Amino acid sequence: MKKICFLLLCTFISLAGFAQGVKKVIPDILLKTNGEEMKGKIIRVTDTDVSFVYTGETAEYVIKKSDISKITHSSGRIENIAQQSQSAGDRPNDAVSMKATPIEHHNKIAILPFTFLMDNAQGADAVGLKAQQDTYSLLSQHTAGYTILDPRTTNAMLIQAGATRDKIIGYTMKNLCDILGVEYIIDGTVIQAKGYMTSSGSTSGNTTIKKDDQDKVKATDYSYATTNAAQRYDVSVSLQIYMDNNAEIYNQSHKAFLSNTDGSYSGPLEYLLKRCPIYSK
Repeated sequence: MKKICFLLLCTFISLAGFAQGVKKVIPDILLKTNGEEMKGKIIRVTDTDVSFVYTGETAEYVIKKSDISKITHSSGRIENIAQQSQSAGDRPNDAVSMKATPIEHHNKIAILPFTFLMDNAQGADAVGLKAQQDTYSLLSQHTAGYTILDPRTTNAMLIQAGATRDKIIGYTMKNLCDILGVEYIIDGTVIQAKGYMTSSGSTSGNTTIKKDDQDKVKATDYSYATTNAAQRYDVSVSLQIYMDNNAEIYNQSHKAFLSNTDGSYSGPLEYLLKRCPIYSK
């Protein structure tokens, strides 16, 4: 009887020890932007991808961060991947919370009408609208993976929300992103200043010979002088890009290399856009 009790006691102790030695495995959980949930083990995380292995499998999968909404780590830590911008690098930390969900904003861009300054004074609105349209035309061909609101839609939504040109200064970039439902806002200024005057002149002449009634030869000289004057302009463009948490991720200015007679801003604008973080070749 004592031997039976002893054996039962040993068995109980062994089972208790085994139970303590077996720990419950908690998986990492990836929630994709399409709603799919993946459970398993995260192998590595880079700036653009997450390497992942399903529970009970050995095949390693690589998922783009742009397709991931949230990661719940086995430790319980939650990482909101959708709030990070992969094209612009690490998303700057900002305490301002967003009203709209990040998924609604993700990879969407709006371009505000540009400000046009002529000799440091407010210029024609038409130039600012033209620069907005030119920016849209160029970026729409070089922003793979992004959705860009067309200028007409952008301007209509701003007006309907009361963010008109005379009142837009009272809105933060986060406010405007919420109105437009975008992750990025592009804001710019075209600055035009009168430079020097250029002039050119030319002269020409001829001699007319004719006879009078008495057959005497008479020569007359005629000369002409013309002068052309042209106003030349110094032009520069500044460009800023903001995110929906009020963070500024790009702020650059560029001046046209040479003065021109038509005030063209296309050179500096294209130079800045090709170097901004959302431009792709």
